[in-house]
Amino acid sequence: MSANTKLIQVAIGLSLLLLAGCSSGIPISTNTKYPIDIMYEGQPVERPYSEIGMVEIGSEDTLTSDQTRDNRMMMRGNDAKTKELLMAKLVLKAQKIGADALVNVKYKYYTSVSKEGYMLSGLAVRYRGE
Repeated sequence: MSANTKLIQVAIGLSLLLLAGCSSGIPISTNTKYPIDIMYEGQPVERPYSEIGMVEIGSEDTLTSDQTRDNRMMMRGNDAKTKELLMAKLVLKAQKIGADALVNVKYKYYTSVSKEGYMLSGLAVRYRGE
């Protein structure tokens, strides 16, 4: 493999990493019902609330040979079903600390030449009496 080909591969990998880090809050799902309210980044909260604290889950893994076959980027990231399971884990974590809702929920995915990872986070809140 020539030096130019390696340089191009590194540049593409870094570009994708930068693009993934710059992504805005894209809803993970719009139709799944959870036992607490979920407001994604940028969605307004209609009720008064008190903040409990941030909850987050994340992971970083080394890419497998199936993901980097023939020195090309193949499968990356989490599919929709996996994202739903991750959101369910985040909801459980928020419920354990007494949250009525998660606000400003963000999903960020990143990748490099050898690793990939994600971070799912949101602010756990408790609604105040009206």
